[in-house]
Amino acid sequence: MQVNISKESKIAVLAGGMSSEREVSMRSGKGCYEALQRLGFHNAELVVVNENIAQVLKDGKFEIAYNALHGKYGEDGCIQGILEILKIPYTGCGVMSSAVCMNKEYTKRLLSSTGEIPLIKSVFVRKGEDVFEKTKNLKYPLITKPVCEGSSFGMTKVNKKDELAAAYAEASKYNNDVLIEEYLVGIGTTVGVLERDGKPFATEILELRPKNEWYDYEAKYTKGMTEFILPAELSPEMTRKVKDLAVKAHEIAGCSGVSRVDFLIVNDIPYILEINTSPGMTETSDLPAQSAVMGIDYDNLVLLILKSAGLNK
Repeated sequence: MQVNISKESKIAVLAGGMSSEREVSMRSGKGCYEALQRLGFHNAELVVVNENIAQVLKDGKFEIAYNALHGKYGEDGCIQGILEILKIPYTGCGVMSSAVCMNKEYTKRLLSSTGEIPLIKSVFVRKGEDVFEKTKNLKYPLITKPVCEGSSFGMTKVNKKDELAAAYAEASKYNNDVLIEEYLVGIGTTVGVLERDGKPFATEILELRPKNEWYDYEAKYTKGMTEFILPAELSPEMTRKVKDLAVKAHEIAGCSGVSRVDFLIVNDIPYILEINTSPGMTETSDLPAQSAVMGIDYDNLVLLILKSAGLNK
């Protein structure tokens, strides 16, 4: 459903939240709020989200929600469900796609169902299961990840078997279920997917060359810790393939408005790592940089995402 958005619309820019990504979300939200102000949406307000958010939104009589939340409760379908109940149109992905993409297990299950999406060999270990038994057919090194977490929280590289238990325990601090993948060395890339008039298109591809061994929290959010290559130094054929796969994954997962798809290219195979349904919008985030190379500056990126409000039905 297309929403009538005017410069007088009362917009809640949702930021902060109750996840481990609260600090990043505050930075994203501040950037989006300031962009809306520059664009002339002077009734936009930065709303710091806590457990009373439903009452805050009702009392504030907000007409539109701009979702700048990351992580648990913000991009897993929870805030989207509250906004649905309150009948407030919101930006980005809907309840179903947010919930599925936040969970790495169900994202992989959904993408693997087509037989067209390359995925790294992995297993999921639930609470109480034998982590050594579940991983016996995987080749070391491995990488352990909480099933529902972002910004690389709880991730550990496991070089040998006697490191596995500690790595699994670290990931379990965040979620009961843990994804364990074979650790491959390749070209790390990420590509945004935006929509114009309801039609998805891929941004330029960003190649990531972290100073650390892999793209961890420090590499993601500390200036100078990652070298960004824009556009990525890929062949025309691989560039097309990655962009096509990103849009296909966006559509398969039922995403809308915006997403960001992360890849690891190994021996000319572009493996999809995950789909992020609420990409970072900080000064060092990937999506704004990818969009800028296409001629979409930060303010116009915010405007493009704002126009997706209500299309996630």
